[in-house]
Amino acid sequence: MVPPARSTDPSLLGLAAVLSLAAAVSLGVTRFAYGLLLPPMRADLHWSYTLAGAMNTANAFGYLVGALLTPRLTRIVGASRLLLAGSAFATLSMGLTGFFTDAAPLLLQRVLAGIASAFLFIAGSLLAARLVALQPARGGLLLGLYYGGTGLGIVLSALLVPALLEAARERPHGWAWAWWGLALACLAASAVLAWPARALQRMEHVAAAAVPTTAVPQRRFSWWRFAPGLAAYTMFGVGYIGYMTFVIALLREHGEGPMRITWFYALLGLAVLASARIWAGLLDRFQGGEALAILSGLLAIATVVPALTAAWPLVLLSGLLFGGVFLSVVASTTALVRHNLPASEWAAGISAFTTVFAAGQIAGPTVVGWIADGPGGLARGLVFSAGALVLGALLAWRQRPLDWRPRLQPG
Repeated sequence: MVPPARSTDPSLLGLAAVLSLAAAVSLGVTRFAYGLLLPPMRADLHWSYTLAGAMNTANAFGYLVGALLTPRLTRIVGASRLLLAGSAFATLSMGLTGFFTDAAPLLLQRVLAGIASAFLFIAGSLLAARLVALQPARGGLLLGLYYGGTGLGIVLSALLVPALLEAARERPHGWAWAWWGLALACLAASAVLAWPARALQRMEHVAAAAVPTTAVPQRRFSWWRFAPGLAAYTMFGVGYIGYMTFVIALLREHGEGPMRITWFYALLGLAVLASARIWAGLLDRFQGGEALAILSGLLAIATVVPALTAAWPLVLLSGLLFGGVFLSVVASTTALVRHNLPASEWAAGISAFTTVFAAGQIAGPTVVGWIADGPGGLARGLVFSAGALVLGALLAWRQRPLDWRPRLQPG
């Protein structure tokens, strides 16, 4: 057996930090940058909020398709190769989006981007979990570093998109230039990801050896035993995506200017980066659904604030709290899988949680958009999102740890 890496080993922290570019591309840019582009695209293309929300529903549908395909593809090509393929696919789909104005091809491009995001994000999650096998004492930090990379993508989007929109404001469909600029950023990240992909491919046998074979029972992942956690994560998918899709549009309705919106979104992204440190201990401490419940409850508070007040300090605090929590909810499910399953079942567990997450995201944007087109507007839509998160917190609290390790026989 190869011993776990020392808790002070900087190489694993470096690998986790660079691997976080997968989360930056798959979520921070490919999915969440759309929230910044929704207002100019909606104004230019004369969309309803329902259609605007349907764009992220299409993205979530693609993510679900990708999540269902990922376990088989991982077995065929390996997580490292799938990581690089997903990153290249995401870059291509982002670039193509800028070439269309009709709703149908744009919806198709969002589906393709969702598929690519699932390949990239799940493969990265699996590789991050394998890093934890080498350094279990800092598991929460390593997972937090990976998922926190989403914040880097959000910050990059917050800085790039407004600048590109301003530079192209005199051009027809100037928002297309923002898509092309983001595609170039994804291309650069894809090139950098080649290093952790190769390194982790070489280390894969070490990660497997870090788990003693005598301590791994031949138990397959059971959806039933994780039912409360899976149901809670579905509600998280329904609830959080409404905020990330429409909060910028709501701020514009409140009359906030481009500079404040840039600051809001950039600070949200910085809070995501900081969350790796903030919640690492929580992810290590709880082995059931407690971390998922606590974080979902905090997220509900952050989501409802902009629906209740336009006061800028409170709205800014909402963004900071949301950014500091929401990706740690994702990390909490990987931690739940890692705590309660043998390493041989991590891919199945992560894929299952990603699948229900994607299912929740399919419903969330369109429902919130439909509500926003009616009385009460976007504020009422965010109240619905907060309610879904509260329900998720209550469900997560019912998820108990699983005792899968074999007991030593007396004598």
